[in-house]
Amino acid sequence: MAFDVTVITDNWALFARGAAVTLLVASTSVVIAFALAVPLALMALSRRRLLRWSAAIYLESFRNLPFIVVLYIFFYGLPMLQWQLPETAIGIIALSCFASSYLSEIVRGAILSVPAGQMEAARAVGMSYVRGMWEIVAPQTLKFLIPPCTNTGISMLKETSVLSAITVGEITYQGLIVQGRTFAPFEVFLTTALLYWLMTSAFAALMGRAERSNGTSRSAGQTRRSLADQFLKIEV
Repeated sequence: MAFDVTVITDNWALFARGAAVTLLVASTSVVIAFALAVPLALMALSRRRLLRWSAAIYLESFRNLPFIVVLYIFFYGLPMLQWQLPETAIGIIALSCFASSYLSEIVRGAILSVPAGQMEAARAVGMSYVRGMWEIVAPQTLKFLIPPCTNTGISMLKETSVLSAITVGEITYQGLIVQGRTFAPFEVFLTTALLYWLMTSAFAALMGRAERSNGTSRSAGQTRRSLADQFLKIEV
C-alpha cells in the first residue's frame, strides 16, 4: 500500500490547529508549573516543619500517580466542586500541578547546589532572606536549572497528548479525527509524530542555546563580585 500524501494535504488545517493548541497548553503549563515550583521548593527547604510537610504531601501526591489518573481526577472532580471549566483549562491545570511536583525538586536541587556561604554572606551584609535569594542565589542556580528543566519541558510537551482523553483539541486528538475520516492510521500518526518531533527539537535547541550563552556565567560572576565589593566596604 502506497503512502497517501493527500491524507496530510487535505487535513493540514486540523493538524495546524492541533499544533497550535499543543503549543498553547504546553507553554502555559510550563509557566504556571514553574511559578508553583519555586514556592514549593522554598517550602521544602524551610526550617518550619509545617511548611516542609505541606510541600512533601503535595509533591508525593502528584509524583506517585500517573498523569492520566491526575487528569481524570481534575476532569471529574472540579465539576463536583461546582467549577465548570473548559476542557483545555482543566488540562492546563492538571498538567501544571503534575509538572510542578517535578520542577520543584529541580529548583530545590539547584538552590542546594549553590554554596551555602553565598546566602550567609548575603545575610552578613544586611540582606533579607528574600533579597539574598533573589539577588545572590537565584542568578547562580540558572546553570543548574536549564538542563533538567529542558527535559521536563519536553516531557510536558509530550504529555499534552494525554489530554486527548478529555477531548482537548491538541495534535493527537486532531489526528484521531483525521484517522476516523480517512482510515489511514499510518499517515496520520506519522504526521503526528513528525509534528511532536519538530516542536520538541525546537524547544531543546532553544534551551541549548540559552545554556551555551555567556549570560548565566557572567551574571553569576557579577553577583559574586558585587557581594565581595560590599564586604570590602564593610571592612573599610
